[in-house]
Amino acid sequence: MRRTLLAPLALGAVLLGTQPAAAHAPGWESASATAGPTAPRWEPAPSAPWDVGAGVRCDFPVHGEPVVDEVEQRVLSTHPDGSVRRVAYRGDLVVRVTNTATGASHDADVSGSAVVDHRRDGSQLWAVRGPVLVGVGEGRGSLPRGLYVVDGVFTMDIGADGFKDVRLVHGTTEDLCARID
Repeated sequence: MRRTLLAPLALGAVLLGTQPAAAHAPGWESASATAGPTAPRWEPAPSAPWDVGAGVRCDFPVHGEPVVDEVEQRVLSTHPDGSVRRVAYRGDLVVRVTNTATGASHDADVSGSAVVDHRRDGSQLWAVRGPVLVGVGEGRGSLPRGLYVVDGVFTMDIGADGFKDVRLVHGTTEDLCARID
């Protein structure tokens, strides 16, 4: 199994065009005047099993279920109302993707890391390093309808309407629908 480390916040800053969370951002507490700031804690961020019907992502119904799930999240900053603004994710995640019509399955290693900006309008900007699982509906993204492992260094801008614009800086896409057809 592949293990990817969380990209430094500097990578997120470069990909997002913003600055890393400052030491005095919400969620950072000063341990003492001499010890410096204490980072927010990493917390488990488990993935739930999911199902999509035929034609939604693949031509057939698909079930996804984590078989390894060690994903953690760390809130890096919040909006003034306390809602999450920026969060980092890391950890091993392997999802068994199954064609429920035939039983064909594949264990997809999607153990990437990401820094996600949650915008006030409900949209999100992901700065990603390593593989993640991306599902795209018909006409709902820069990739054709499907279910993909997108691996490499890339951004994914998810509009408030759910449109997913994946922009690879360097990487690959693997079509899971073709793999389990």
